[in-house]
Amino acid sequence: MTEKLTTKPVTTFLDELASSAPAPGGGSVAALSGALGAALVSMVCNLTVGKRKYADVQDDIQALLEQSEALRHELVDLLEADVQVYTSVSKAYKMPRQTEEEKAARRAAIQAALKDATAVPMKVAEACVKVLDLCIPAAEKGNVNAVSDAGVAALMAEAGLRSAALNVLINLGAIKDEDFVERERARLDALLEGKAGLKERIYKLVAEKL
Repeated sequence: MTEKLTTKPVTTFLDELASSAPAPGGGSVAALSGALGAALVSMVCNLTVGKRKYADVQDDIQALLEQSEALRHELVDLLEADVQVYTSVSKAYKMPRQTEEEKAARRAAIQAALKDATAVPMKVAEACVKVLDLCIPAAEKGNVNAVSDAGVAALMAEAGLRSAALNVLINLGAIKDEDFVERERARLDALLEGKAGLKERIYKLVAEKL
């Protein structure tokens, strides 16, 4: 059984990322960025839970922690899933194409694999939006000594969102199903709308507390 990326040392992951191998690549990095953001939100929460100074927000912080941890684990799973779907796309492109039947089967397999490969970064983008939203209460209610970590969390989440969007778009460019492409582009546009402004709002909120 192939070892999971997420069980390898960071240096090994970076070595694989830097290599000529097509995966892991930008899709995995997008998921990792979001997971790092979620982990930092969890850090802020864990530095706030049980502190007398923040007694009035304990319930809110505990709920926030549960959400950030769920998103962290989801994004780690998506990091692995991105490698798997890219492998499927690569296998489809390597299918035989000597006869007309083989060519047709190859085209169909490629299109199906590309749709699957689009779904993963779209899920990453959706999860990153949720992480970004969590950064507001983390910065507002969390331990003030960790407010900069809430700011970094927002930057990581927004980077993950934008990175995932690029991976969606490159896959859509090779998909022939126009209805699918139009629907997914609209879905992506809705996710991206206003998020750069939200990141700046969080950054300003954090900077004012430093």
